Amino acid sequence: MFMLRLPGFSARTIAIGYALVSLLVLAMFAGPLWYGWHTNIQQVRTELIRSDSQRLVNLFKRNGAYAVAAAIDSQAAGTNDGVRKILLFMAPNGVKLAGNLPGWPAGLPDHDGVADATILVDGEERRIELNRVTLDGGYRLLLASNLNRFDELERFFVYGLLGCAATVMLGAALGGVLIRRALLARVQGISETTAAIIDGKLSRRLAVPAEGDELQLLTRTVNGMLDQIEHLVTGVQDVSNAIAHDLRTPLTELRARLEELSVARPSEEETFAEIDAAINDVDRVMGIFNALLRLAEIDSGSRRTGFVEVDLAELCAEVAEFYLPLAELKDIALTFQPHGKVSAIGDPVLLAQALGNLVDNAIKYAPERGTITIAARRTDPETLAIVVADDGPGIAEDERPKVVERFYRVDASRGTPGVGLGLSVVSAVARLHGGTLALEDNAPGLRATLRIAARRTLA
Repeated sequence: MFMLRLPGFSARTIAIGYALVSLLVLAMFAGPLWYGWHTNIQQVRTELIRSDSQRLVNLFKRNGAYAVAAAIDSQAAGTNDGVRKILLFMAPNGVKLAGNLPGWPAGLPDHDGVADATILVDGEERRIELNRVTLDGGYRLLLASNLNRFDELERFFVYGLLGCAATVMLGAALGGVLIRRALLARVQGISETTAAIIDGKLSRRLAVPAEGDELQLLTRTVNGMLDQIEHLVTGVQDVSNAIAHDLRTPLTELRARLEELSVARPSEEETFAEIDAAINDVDRVMGIFNALLRLAEIDSGSRRTGFVEVDLAELCAEVAEFYLPLAELKDIALTFQPHGKVSAIGDPVLLAQALGNLVDNAIKYAPERGTITIAARRTDPETLAIVVADDGPGIAEDERPKVVERFYRVDASRGTPGVGLGLSVVSAVARLHGGTLALEDNAPGLRATLRIAARRTLA
């Protein structure tokens, strides 16, 4: 099957395309102009010949042949021997009575009426439009318009078109050169920036063009992509460093326990206690890897395939019921404040895990006989919010942007269980659902708000 292959995008194709379009526009303008001018001139010329012929016919009928001959001689005196207009009046016996031709030309039609012909005038061929009229008594009248006098005007018209076409081609060539220089300058800038990024300078960005430039939107989009790439690369580096740091401790403890068991050969009771501790270390390592795998899955966006309609109020009630026994062990009042049915499109498992992380953190840091409230409500037509508020120690304002980073832990939490990935998971779930995680002062305590988009289509 034949496929039409379009030319590539380059300065040359732009220049050629501009030239072709300009020539097409010129032809579309000149064609109708030439046709209209030629048709109008021909119609006017024919009408003038017929009008002059009729005037002479009427003169012949009123005053006879001598009056016609006198009128023709008067008109022929200023026609420069037929250069512009040809007039000829012949007697029935073929004798010339008046006119600017020496005799009846050869090759004319033998019938009356308007026609085109070519005759010899002063030894030169001339194209004429004629009107032959046979009068009473055998008199013949010939009026003709010389068509050659329009040749020079037609040549001027053609030369003008050729000049315009040459100007268009020259403009296209100059435009192509300028466009090529502009494109090469942009490409050179992009190439230099890309080469710098390949060399490891991830902070380099494309120069943003001036306002109104067609490439401004593309440049901002590419720079945004580079920002995201730098963020992801930096995040991978930070995660790698954090993994190496956070896994070293449990793995070192695990090896030390196992080595001690191998060397000391303690009693069975102590051996099982060390085995339990080793299992806890392994669980901690597995928890780190599971959390990282969950974050990778969320960041990839693959969980959008599991989006369904979720009743956030019902989800909050179930999470509150699940964590209620743990809260009661610390004598913490855990309550859910319903605000009617609040539905969203999302992944119910991820939303439950995110809410569970917020509640688990609140229980972990809330004081005895403290209070924790959970609420789900619509903040505006486009946003839904799940709020977990406690009256614990809270988080310092300068620490709040950092606690959502992976493996980051504030000083107050270093003695408590955990690996510093809980709030990172919550923030990732919020982004997956088109929202954000906001941490605010609850005076006292912390208010964590998980905002998600209210209107999201099913994947």
